[in-house]
This record gives sequence, structure tokens and C-alpha cells, in this order.
Amino acid sequence: MNTGIDRLVGRVAAEITERPGRIILVFLLVSVVFAGGLANVSTSAGTQQFTSGIPAEEALSDIQREFGPSFASGQGSTQLIQRHQNVLSKPALLRMLEAQERLRATDDLRVVATSSPASTLARSIDSTARTPAAQQRVIEQATANEIDAAIRTNADNPAFTGALADDFNARSASASAAIGSVTHESPAFDSGGGGGGPGTSGASPLTDIQQRSQRIVATVGGDITVFGAGIISAEFAAVIGDSLLIVTPAAVILITLFLIVAYRDLLDLLLGTAALLMAVVWTFGFLGLAGIPFSQLMISVPPLLLAVGIDFGIHAVNRYREDRTTGLDIAAAMDAAVRQLVVAFFIVTGTTVIGFLANLTSALPPIRDFGLVAAAGILFTFLIFGVFLPAAKIWLDRRRDRLPIPTFSQAPLGSEEGQLGRLLRGGVVISEYGPRLFLAIVLVSTLALGGYAADISTSFSQEEFLPPEETPEYLADLPEPFAPSDYSAVATINYLEQTFTASQGDAVTVYVETNMERDSRLEEIHRLGADPPSTFVREDGRADTRSIVTVIQSRAATDPQFRALVARNDRNANGVPDDNLGEVYDYLLESSSRAAALQYLAEDRRSTRVVYTTEAGADSAAVTADGRRVADRFRGTATATGGIVVFEAVADLIFESAVRSLGVALGLTIIFLVGIYGLLEGYPSLGLVNTIPIVLAVTLVAATMRAAGIAFNAFTATILSLTIGLGIDYSVHVVHRFVDERRRTDLRTALDRTVVGTGGALLGSMLTTTTGIGVLVLAVLSVLGQFGLLTALSIFYSFLASMFVLPAALVVWDDLQGHDPSAPLGRAESDDSAGATPTEVTA
Repeated sequence: MNTGIDRLVGRVAAEITERPGRIILVFLLVSVVFAGGLANVSTSAGTQQFTSGIPAEEALSDIQREFGPSFASGQGSTQLIQRHQNVLSKPALLRMLEAQERLRATDDLRVVATSSPASTLARSIDSTARTPAAQQRVIEQATANEIDAAIRTNADNPAFTGALADDFNARSASASAAIGSVTHESPAFDSGGGGGGPGTSGASPLTDIQQRSQRIVATVGGDITVFGAGIISAEFAAVIGDSLLIVTPAAVILITLFLIVAYRDLLDLLLGTAALLMAVVWTFGFLGLAGIPFSQLMISVPPLLLAVGIDFGIHAVNRYREDRTTGLDIAAAMDAAVRQLVVAFFIVTGTTVIGFLANLTSALPPIRDFGLVAAAGILFTFLIFGVFLPAAKIWLDRRRDRLPIPTFSQAPLGSEEGQLGRLLRGGVVISEYGPRLFLAIVLVSTLALGGYAADISTSFSQEEFLPPEETPEYLADLPEPFAPSDYSAVATINYLEQTFTASQGDAVTVYVETNMERDSRLEEIHRLGADPPSTFVREDGRADTRSIVTVIQSRAATDPQFRALVARNDRNANGVPDDNLGEVYDYLLESSSRAAALQYLAEDRRSTRVVYTTEAGADSAAVTADGRRVADRFRGTATATGGIVVFEAVADLIFESAVRSLGVALGLTIIFLVGIYGLLEGYPSLGLVNTIPIVLAVTLVAATMRAAGIAFNAFTATILSLTIGLGIDYSVHVVHRFVDERRRTDLRTALDRTVVGTGGALLGSMLTTTTGIGVLVLAVLSVLGQFGLLTALSIFYSFLASMFVLPAALVVWDDLQGHDPSAPLGRAESDDSAGATPTEVTA
């Protein structure tokens, strides 16, 4: 080892063995500081954290801010969903109006307007009925024939039919569902407050209003439910707490059981558990002090800390016990263990931090935050388990006889004579018979799996952040307080999509920033509706659109004076004015069509929006691509947006983040390992050998994702770089232990001692960490369960590759270096140093 590094490690070991009490005190004081940051941890949930800053989302926000009263600042909307055998029957109409009236009459709900099919019918019968109470009286006094006549009159009214289920039948005057709307006014609402769309956040001010509205509406009758952005926001937030409440106790129980087997000593178990708790406190205290919000993605951080912390703890205690069995006293055994393990822990920490920090290259803020917090947590874990735990172990062992805690087994996990040792020697056996052929087979298999994994899909949707439509039975049957909440958001969203498909079809909106008074601007909008893309709905060969052009045409059809104005300024007589557009807009905005016009034309006339209806079930990627192509054809600045486009843009960024972070993590890890092994051991080539198992593990994880149909999403986007960060742990311990043993003995003995000694600790670590992280499959969020499963598999694959592939790679490496397999490295090099290169000779 480099003498400078050796002296530094020696000073650390001396401080730990000579002054453990002082180290313990310093770490406890730092823990108090970080514990103070726990109170500052805030939460952030939902899709807004991912969509913020994306051009399509910014365009959507501009649209919501500029067009139409339904997007006015300071307002939010609540939906009243009525499901009944016939929502157009008199009793059902009266219940909807009663719900509207009770909400309107509750002052602190700040209701400024209500609407529903029942309201439309009442006003159709009596145009003076403006309030829900007055409309109730109209419906109560109306005969069945009057109600049926009103329904037939409004059969072609989009405002009426658009709020009814697809099965609406004007002849039978029936429909199975209806949607009412309640508009609230509050200074707290922003422009997107009521949308519940791509920007829905976990802290909507509508949450309290809509939860209280639920309780009020429930008093009317059981066929009306409340839905909106506030309900979705509440479930965004609730799923975090419910998942932690289920996952954390399960992880603690399972990890404790495995740690009992791994440590087999109560004092060591308590010490290891305390160190794990300290790592979690430090990390989340850092979260609060740094002002980083706790998002759904952060739920995976505690299991990750447990994964690395358990590994460090088992290795530290196991290596110390190995040295104790050789006859060394407490201080000497810990000194030897620290000198070997601090270097290995440093290499593991460096590569793991690189793996997590690679996520800083992501364009998505939550993934960047996750990478930063996870990297900080791993660094804290290194300090706690590399310095605090050895110091506390010495301090406790020197007082063990005075503590009323029984001592159980102090034997290391693996031994050459044991059944476990014989099982772990499988990799050594493979390395003895054709290691080159074996590595060639592994290489070909890795390339084949990599090719297969190249077609992993990508997804991003609001539903991924919400609990599933049906809670699994094993979760639903949990006793309080572990039983999850009653969730309904996804079921309601699915119901709305299935029941109101005709009126709530998907659409792409093109937001155009240009001077709308220039000649030909309207003609351009009209022209671009011709020959639409295949994913756009067509009517008579043209795209089904809604724009300021359609508002002008609708007004011209009923207003002779306006029709004449349009005709005077229409050069080609196609119904679209070309000249004097300012005059056309003035007339329109001074008429009863003002509200409709302002939904598509900004008041300053510097921007407009054009809405294209898309085919039901069309592929979102194809819809987005077509929308962007249409936007590119507009003169001026035009951006395709809408829910589909925003989510598809995030999905694209997720894929780019996964690929970029993988490349950065792998590249920086190789550079780091080559440099650190060259500095510490004099063998830079060991850095390349160290990456062989991890490349195989990453490929296996990616292939598993495709085979299992798991897409890259907001949670699994980090899995490949994470596999490098966590999986490198196993190969680093094997390589570093091998070099340490190889300096003292022949090749076969060094491999045996490495695989059996370190392999035993690695097996214990693998079992505990895969179990601890694997419990994420119990989380309420299914995508979080996918993340837990893939993380557990990445650790399992890394362990297998380190135990059964790495020994063969080390044998081939040893042979390529020209080492004598029957002699220790030091002896062989001292005999041949005259002809050796400087980088391949150790100090």
C-alpha cells in the first residue's frame, strides 16, 4: 500500500483504539445537531415536482394563466360525480341540486358558482332560476313531460351532454352518471389550483375544502361523491406515510432477525442497530437542514442506508472476530481490522457516492435531490461504521465483563471447514478449471442480455404516484395503525375515463406566441388543420380543432352583422377573415361570445391556443410527436402541450436520465477504481477487474426489467446507476481482501481465504440487505415495490457475480501480470523487481 495512505490509515486506527471514548462523544454531539434538523423536514408529492421547468409544462401554465375564466387566478374547482340507474330522473336531479345548494350555503367553502346537468335542465324550464335552491323548486314543480322535453331540447347542447355519461339516451331520457362542478374562490389558489392535471402537487389548498365537501355531500345521498385536485393531493401525501408505516416495521423486524444470525451476540446486535439508527438520523437531519423536501422517491433512502450500513457493520465485526481468533487482543485485533476495512470502506463509499451523484445529471429535480441525499447518507454511513462503530466496539468490549448483557458467539461467519465455506468455494472451483473459457461465456452472455434489455419501455403518469385502484388483500387485512387509508383517486380517474370518454377525449394544445392581429394569422391556423396526422381526429378530412377560428365561425353562423364583417375581410371566401383582424376581435369581444373567445385568444392578442382532439387509445409517444410536428409548422413561437405531451416529455427525460446516469456512474467508477487501486496497491488494472461483476449485474437487472415488463419510471430511473453504487460494494471487498491475502500467500490459498472469509460476511450482508430493501414490495405504491424488488435483485446479482465470476477474473488477472501462482506477491516481486514496471511493484 502507498506509504502515505498507510500512515493516514494508521493514525485513524490509533485514534480509534487509543481514544474511543472521545470519538463516541463527538459522534453523539453531531447526532444531536442533525436530530434538530428532523423538525424541518417538509414533504413534496405528486407529479408537479417532475414536470416543473419542462417547456411543455410551462406552456400549459401560460395557457391556464391567460385563457378563460375557468383558469382564473384565485379559483379552484370541485367535481360532483353522481352515479345512479338514471341520473336524469327527478329524484336524482333533486339530489344533485341539493348537494350544490348545501355547498353554496357553507360560507367558508367560498363557493362562487355551481353547475350540473340538473342546473341546465332547470334553467331550460325556467330561465330565471339562477341559484341551486331556485332550480330545486323548478324541478320539484316540473312534470315528467316537462323534464323530458328539457332533456330533448338540450340533447345537442355540449354543456349538457358533455357532463353526462357516454350512455346518455335522449329518447329514453336516461344516463348512468353525471358530473357537477363547484367553483371556489380563495387568494390561496394559484392558476392551476383546480386542474388536477400534470401539475397536481401534494400541497393543494383545495385539499381541506374538498375533504369537507365530501362530508357535506355525504348527507345528501350515497350516489354523489366529491373529486378534484384536493382529493388527489391528499392521497399523494397519505401514501407516503402509509408506505413508511408498513415498510419500516417490516424492514426492522426482518433485518433484526438476520442480524441476530449474522452477529449472534446481543451487544453487537444493539451496537449495529444503534449505528443504523444514527445513519438514518444524520441523513434525514441533513434533509431538513438543507431544505430538501421529502418526496415519494425518498421513501427508498432508509432501506438504501440500511443496505450499506448492514454491510459495513457485518464486515467490521466479522473481520475483527477473525483477527481475534488468531490470538490478538482487543486493541491489536481492531487495529488490524480497521487498517484493512477503512480502505475497503473508502473504496466502496467512493464508488457508491459516484453512483448516486451520477443522478445529478438528470433534468428532473426529484431525481437530483434523491441522488444528493443518498450520496450524503452513504458518506455519513461510512463515517459511522468506519470510525464510530469500531470505537464503540472497543469501548464496549473492554467493559463487556461489567455489563449485564450475556455474550454469545464471537466466531466469524465463514470458516473453511463449515458447510457455508464449502458452498462459497464454488467460485474458486470454477477458477481452477478453464477460467478464460468461463469468462468468455460470461462476456458473450452479457452482450446478449444487453441487446435484449435495450428495448426497456419508459412510463410516467399521475397514477404511478397514487395508490392502486384495489388495495392488495395482504395490506387491507393489516390491523390498525398499519392498515392503509381508503383510497379512491385511481378508481375515480379510471371511472371517469371509461364513462365519459366521448366528452373527455384526449387532446393536444398548441400554444402560439405571436401578434394575432397580423394578416393571415387566422388563415394559418385554418390551413394547418388540413391533412392532419394519423393520431388526430378528422372531420371531413380536417383536424377536429377548437380555436379562435372556430369561435369566429360559430358567431358568424348566428350573427348576420358579424357574418358580413367576416365576409368583407375574407379574401378567399372560406369563412376565415384575413384582413382587419383587430376589428374582427373587437366585435367578438364586445359580444356575448367574449368568454368563448378569451378561451383561445389572450386579451393582449399576443398569443393564442389551438386544441386538436386526438384519437382514443392512440400511443402517447406518437401523439406527442405529431403535436410537436404541427407546432413546428406555425410561424412564431409555438409549443405543443397538454397532459399527454407533458407526461411524455417527462418520460423522455426519465429515459435520458437513466442512460446518462448509468454512463456517468460507470465511467467515473472505472476512473476512480483505476486511480485508487493504482495509488493504494500499485495495480491500476485491478480497477478494471473490479468492474467486471458490476457490468454483469447491471445487464442482468436491465434484462430482468424487460422480461418482467417493468418500465423506467420516476422511481426505477435510478436503478442502473444505483446497481453500480450498491453492487460495487461486493466486488470491492473481494478484490481488496484478495490483494491483502495475495501479498502473504499463494494464489489458491489467497482465493480460498478471500472467498470463504469475506464471502461469509458478504452472504450475511446480501441476505439482510435484500430482505431490508425487498420489503418495499409491501409499500402501498406499486412502483415503489418494483423499485424495492429491482434493488434487491441488483444486490443479489452483484453478490453472485462477485462470488462466482470475480474469482476467475482474478486468476486471469494474476496470470496476465506474470505472477508466480505458488508464491506470494511480495516474494515474487522482490525476486523479479529488476525487470518490473514501477506501477506494478508495491511498496
